[in-house]
Formats: sequence, structure tokens, C-alpha cells
Amino acid sequence: CPSQTITGNFANVIHGLNTNHLTDQVIQRSKRMILDTLGVGLLGTSTEVCHKVTQYSKIYSSDISSTVWGHLDFRLPPLYAAFVNGVAVHSMDFDDTWHPATHPSGAVLPAVIALSEGFPQKKKISGLDLLLAFNVGIEVQGRLLRFSSEARNIPKRY
Repeated sequence: CPSQTITGNFANVIHGLNTNHLTDQVIQRSKRMILDTLGVGLLGTSTEVCHKVTQYSKIYSSDISSTVWGHLDFRLPPLYAAFVNGVAVHSMDFDDTWHPATHPSGAVLPAVIALSEGFPQKKKISGLDLLLAFNVGIEVQGRLLRFSSEARNIPKRY
């Protein structure tokens, strides 16, 4: 429909994605991206900045909790677990990168994992659903990057 907004079209495309859209190649690349991000994130848990945000986040509690990577005995509400784990990934700055500069997996994976852990036991999502959520997050980030005139100017500024 010509009168549909860009935002509406964007939302319809994203909403229409399902696990049938995940080709074998997308699944394999996603698994590699996830493994790389987890590795970088675990390494990042030893950084000073990660220690600081972990200490800061200890003031928050909730009945729903998610894993803080590298800490077997410490969990946080999903929002703060995603924040701490995202800081861990970015603190090493070895996570995957697009051009212009953005780090897709480090922003998406901690949020997807933290949210998935917050579901009640009887509503847990499958691994395929997690891969779909991860890829939707990557797709959203990629499309926003493509739409952004600010992002296109990053290489000129640095």
C-alpha cells in the first residue's frame, strides 16, 4: 500500500518473521556469532568496567532473574543482567562489527538471553526461537543502521 509509512512497513516485516525464515546458513552463522559473543563476554567479565557495573547493579532485585555471565551465584533482573552482560561484551571491544561501526551481537545477545531466562518454566522458548529472536534483533539493528544518516557519517568523523 503506497500510503503505508516506513515505520509501519518495517514493523510488518519484522513481525512477519518466523523460524521458517531461518535457513541452514543463517542458523550456522548465528551460532558462530553467538559463540563468539559469549566468549568475548566471558573474557570481558574480568574488566574493571564490568566489575563496576556488576557492583552497581547489585542494588536491584526481582522475583524474575537472569544469569550474570561469569557468576554462578549471582543473578539480576533481566534488564540489569542484559546491561551487565552487554558491558562485558563491549568492554573488550573484540565483538563483531559492521561498517559503519556498530556491534550487532553485543547489543542483541545479552538482551535475548536475559529475557528468555525470565520466562516461566512452562513457557520456556526453544533454541530455534532464541535463534529467531537473535536474528530479528540483528535485522532490526541492521535496518536502523541503514536508515541512519548519522551512522553513514561515522567514518567521516573518525
